[in-house]
Amino acid sequence: QVQLVESGGGLVQAGDSLRLSCAASGFTFSTYSMGWYRQVPGKERELVATISTYLSTHYADFAKGRFTISRVNAKNTVDLQMNSLKPEDTAVYYCAAGVGFWPSVNYNYWGQGTQVTVSS
Repeated sequence: QVQLVESGGGLVQAGDSLRLSCAASGFTFSTYSMGWYRQVPGKERELVATISTYLSTHYADFAKGRFTISRVNAKNTVDLQMNSLKPEDTAVYYCAAGVGFWPSVNYNYWGQGTQVTVSS
């Protein structure tokens, strides 16, 4: 059974940092591209960052210079380090696993999401 379990969300103030983690199981983690998405109520889910099996990364413009995605294949985990958080970063953050490489990743598996709230 495939599982993606996010953790690390919470309530922080603008300018703070937060580290999200996603623990994967039930599939061969090292062969999948991994991504972090976010969604605000009433808006479409948007890509935050993705990391390939070869550790190549891609970031949304709003994430460049502030967020860092990383993975540890030996632990089946993918993290998202978020610095200099802004109120507009408030969203539910989702971990995703998919086949292929940016920009053509087909995300097959999704986590349940973790809430990040940034107060001003």
